[in-house]
Amino acid sequence: MTAQHVPASSTDPSTELDLIPQVVQRLRARFESGVTRSRRWREQQLEGIERFVAECEKDIFEALHADLGKPEIEAFGAEISYVANDAKHARKHLAQWMKEEKVSTPLVAMPGKSTIQSEPLGVVLIISPWNYPFQLLMAPLVGALAAGNCAVLKPSEVAPHTSAMLAKLLPRYVDPTCIEIVEGAVPETTKLLEQRFDHIFYTGNGTVGRIIMRAAAEHLTPVTLELGGKSPTIVDRTADLDVTAKRIVWGKFFNAGQTCVAPDYVLVEESVHDALLTRMVAAVREFYGDDPQRSDSYCRIVNERHHDRLTKLLDSGEIACGGQHDKSDRFIAPTILRDVTWDDAVMKEEIFGPILPVLAVRDVDEAIRTVNDHDKPLALYVFSSDKSTQKKVLARTSSGGATVNHVWMHLAVPDLPFGGVGESGMGAYHGKHSFDVFSHRKAVLRKPTQVDPPILYPPYTATKTKWVKRIL
Repeated sequence: MTAQHVPASSTDPSTELDLIPQVVQRLRARFESGVTRSRRWREQQLEGIERFVAECEKDIFEALHADLGKPEIEAFGAEISYVANDAKHARKHLAQWMKEEKVSTPLVAMPGKSTIQSEPLGVVLIISPWNYPFQLLMAPLVGALAAGNCAVLKPSEVAPHTSAMLAKLLPRYVDPTCIEIVEGAVPETTKLLEQRFDHIFYTGNGTVGRIIMRAAAEHLTPVTLELGGKSPTIVDRTADLDVTAKRIVWGKFFNAGQTCVAPDYVLVEESVHDALLTRMVAAVREFYGDDPQRSDSYCRIVNERHHDRLTKLLDSGEIACGGQHDKSDRFIAPTILRDVTWDDAVMKEEIFGPILPVLAVRDVDEAIRTVNDHDKPLALYVFSSDKSTQKKVLARTSSGGATVNHVWMHLAVPDLPFGGVGESGMGAYHGKHSFDVFSHRKAVLRKPTQVDPPILYPPYTATKTKWVKRIL
């Protein structure tokens, strides 16, 4: 399969607006029946997701390729296998996650036994974006099902082939009476947000995140917001420049830069600025050849609107490599910019495309100040051979997550939480954290009735007061 894109469907899939309240009502009734609470039901759903990925791998890849021109290895590594491994990990650990957690009981509550029970929230809504339209819908679903919830799934309409594929195939592998897909765009999402849910999980941008929060406030619904931001990369003079250049270029231009944790800009010490830039330009040529448009390893921009948005950013600074674009093919070459300033358009918002500004700084302290002068990012990367520099950057900056001497590989560790901070989001998931997001940790104290000390009951006496003061 070549990297040439398949035109988007002429008729985007959608769900009738009048049916959406009925969908939520059906799921709520199903949840109240108690069917989702058993461990066996949860395991069956996770097993179903594993079979879905295994048996429909070709369908999933074809949908991702049609929507984004994804190379097979990127689709498999970041979406298909990721979801399969996530479901397998959850199924393996489910019994332990569901187990009551014992905590100590203080003297004032004795005799008694104190535990924390993880119980499902109920009916949850998962709204996914278009850049990883399979993984970013299915990975939260793994957590929701492991926790025993019913779920409404809203795939991105900007990736219509993936949305249609999910609507057609997923119900064959999971309980369709407990998991339903609503397709469509703004009207359908708006109608969904009018309904009462027990949790809303949204991945996307901050503008829509605010809309989600306002809608959720009407029902006091808790939310998880996985947003984005300008994730910085700091490179000091001790970094291995050959490896650093390749890792930054790979992480940035994977999925044509349409990754929420892609390096958004590079802050490099001025003493190694030119050397790093030379190596990065060479890495682009090594990865994608002299004509990246013909490369089978390079993705496409999701649609013409985003293509137009990105091409306007190419006037910032000076182009070190790339800059070519073809709207009819939704193509923008891997582009590296130099001599960029914070007044340039490319530095005003998250780029979310294959354009990488490289800025020189005097030292790491200036890089840290620059990062801290802007919104807290979803991810931060530091390349340095000096452990004290690594520690300093991690200690003096705030970000949702961080990777040292690589980019966004922290996402590959299932036991690490993934989420933002401040403008880059709230709440975290992956692994056990996904289970916790969709669970309520209920405090339970069990007291026997055979022993019932009268010390707390009226009438209060001096003796009782004396003993209460000793106990408390």
